[in-house]
Amino acid sequence: MNPYIFLAKQTVENYTKEKKINPLPDGLPEEFSSRKAGAFVTIMKDNELRGCIGTYLPTKKNIAEEIIQNAVAAAAEDYRFEPIFEEELLQLSYVVYILNEPELVSDLRELDPKKYGIIVKAQSFSPASDAIFSPSPELSQKSGLLLPDLEEVDTVEKQISIACQKGGINPAQEQILIYKFSVEKHQ
Repeated sequence: MNPYIFLAKQTVENYTKEKKINPLPDGLPEEFSSRKAGAFVTIMKDNELRGCIGTYLPTKKNIAEEIIQNAVAAAAEDYRFEPIFEEELLQLSYVVYILNEPELVSDLRELDPKKYGIIVKAQSFSPASDAIFSPSPELSQKSGLLLPDLEEVDTVEKQISIACQKGGINPAQEQILIYKFSVEKHQ
């Protein structure tokens, strides 16, 4: 089994059954402890989304911890779903995305929804001067993220629209910044 999927699956199973996180299993590739990156864990049941949580920038000291944190969150904290029940575990499948650092997009022709995920951020303005106050992706208040290569997303316009909806952003009334990122997809 792919080691990324193994770690996510083992984490979800242990957390669902015992409400605890076990130590890292032996035999994981070296990069699990030496590399830092954002990660998303997607859990599917009968080809339907059952949970998906992640980070686009690293928040932990390595990708193993990033996967573990997001696997638990996808299983137990995704507000769209009930926490996963032990009876479901045999019916679940997993996808783990390791995200490369986002890059600011200057032209929509740079985007490809099959190749790149996007982050859409609403720019904040200073009420006193109407000048851009914070174009930094870390400081903007509203944002939406969409992973790449999603079955129902086949155009850049649709990708941006969905990301804006997820972030509560109205692109007709708010200026936006778009960042693209590539992923390593493990399933």
